[in-house]
Amino acid sequence: MADRPDGTGGIQSLDQALRVLVALARRKRAASLSELARDCGMPTSKVHRYLASFLNAGFVRQAERSGKYDLGPASIETGLSALNRHDFVNRAADALPGLAADTGLTALLCVWGNFGPTVVRWERAASLVAASLGLGTALPLLTSATGRVFLAYLPEAVTAALRRKELAEAATSGREFDDIGPDEAGVHALAETVRAAGHAAVDGRYIPGLVAMAAPVLDWQGQAQAVVTLIGTDPRAIAKDAPALGQMKVFCAALSITGPGGAPA
Repeated sequence: MADRPDGTGGIQSLDQALRVLVALARRKRAASLSELARDCGMPTSKVHRYLASFLNAGFVRQAERSGKYDLGPASIETGLSALNRHDFVNRAADALPGLAADTGLTALLCVWGNFGPTVVRWERAASLVAASLGLGTALPLLTSATGRVFLAYLPEAVTAALRRKELAEAATSGREFDDIGPDEAGVHALAETVRAAGHAAVDGRYIPGLVAMAAPVLDWQGQAQAVVTLIGTDPRAIAKDAPALGQMKVFCAALSITGPGGAPA
């Protein structure tokens, strides 16, 4: 139980023990002693000692028939407590000015409200974008980058009423969507496209003179707790290889709760 020699103040044996617990957490199912030892690059005897301590503390449990190890009730309690303390919206809001400064684009933070995607934070870029958007503005579901991300990353039951309303309004007015089908099949195809890309982007056809791109801040279920949107006037800003797009996606990924492989848990 010696202190770490690098002066960081940690305990080396505890660091190694936690490697075993993390290795177990990263597996999708229960694991054998030999599997964990191989994952950690440790002798099985050492891993066994660490697992014995975790068993005593309730962080690990062992199946009687197979002898394999899995996360125990203390691990579950700790994980749920961490999830409950994760404040998606405030963390994103605090970091939003930095994103606007880094990209040179106006940044919005939106949540799902009673009327759909709702702006809760607005961070203007140095070059002011003239738009009728402001705090409390409700954005369309099908024709805004923000709305399309919510469409893709929220359960269908949540977006169903607004989805049907916008489709009905389009049918009544004779309006056609340029890039999606005018029915549920088209909407589902759009959601799949957004999920595959990990973001949504719209050009000036919906808001003349403005372009926008958006990405989700995901919770442990892979659902959007918030959406970050960047707005500009240059169509090149939303190109697939645009630096700002990559910055936005990295920003959102850092604020999301992800699983072991970097994907939503």
